[in-house]
Amino acid sequence: MSTAQIPFLKGHGTENDFVIIPDHEGRIELSPAAVARLCDRRAGIGADGVLHVVRSAAHPEARAMAAEAEWFMDYRNADGSIAEMCGNGLRVFAHYLERAGLAEPGDMTIATRAGIRRAHVAKPGPDGEPGDITTGMGRALLPEGEVTVTVDGRTRPARNVNMGNPHAVTFVDDLADAGDLRTAPGVSPASAYPDGTNVEFVVDRGPRHVALRVHERGSGETRSCGTGACAVMVATARRDGADPAVLGHPVTYTVDVPGGRLVISESPDGAIEMTGPAVIIAEGTFDASRMGVSWTDAAA
Repeated sequence: MSTAQIPFLKGHGTENDFVIIPDHEGRIELSPAAVARLCDRRAGIGADGVLHVVRSAAHPEARAMAAEAEWFMDYRNADGSIAEMCGNGLRVFAHYLERAGLAEPGDMTIATRAGIRRAHVAKPGPDGEPGDITTGMGRALLPEGEVTVTVDGRTRPARNVNMGNPHAVTFVDDLADAGDLRTAPGVSPASAYPDGTNVEFVVDRGPRHVALRVHERGSGETRSCGTGACAVMVATARRDGADPAVLGHPVTYTVDVPGGRLVISESPDGAIEMTGPAVIIAEGTFDASRMGVSWTDAAA
């Protein structure tokens, strides 16, 4: 351990915010406690999660993907737990790569624990503002079996949707029906989600237009959840009888989140794309010893 300063950036996608830690050669060791300290909004930098930027070839979980994607998004939830994917984080990660000169605007591939994901970074607008980013989110899996969500003693049916990470999507009359979301809603049966789940509460806003609130596994209520918005789009489309595989053409929904707006499209082959903004708002350094972060000697 050292008192050295480690560079970081802070960014968000529809106000789902992240600490970005560039570590190209995979020298930094992020324990769950260190991640939780970094994400602490009073004693740390404050965020919904950490985006650890590592070359795929330098990370044991990503080496097999290095031929397809140079960069690996090693994502951690705010409590320090490891997550398979983060949709808003993927946009912020892609924006960081472009901003840092590690990738050109346009198409890029990124390795994640849920597999290879593709992103398209639009060129900045005339005012210099970053363009929207479209990310390939893979395909949704719809596990069989009924699941329910319980809040304040009321139990509602939910749809089990897996976007590389698990989701329980339930429809409500008012977003206030989600409760305070400081603690995880009850989800049953537990066997449907052995590692816990994200829970989305959804209301209709208009034709192919919905809004949500979300409790993210390991982070609590967040201002946005990209994979959650995709799960909501799929669950809503199936509820509405708008299955692209049956219709033979893409289906698009607008999904409002507390932090902004996302546009989600599903193709007849099941491929899902999400379009939305990504912003980097600050950069600096933090004291490694105070945050409990360490690294191998080669990084010193």
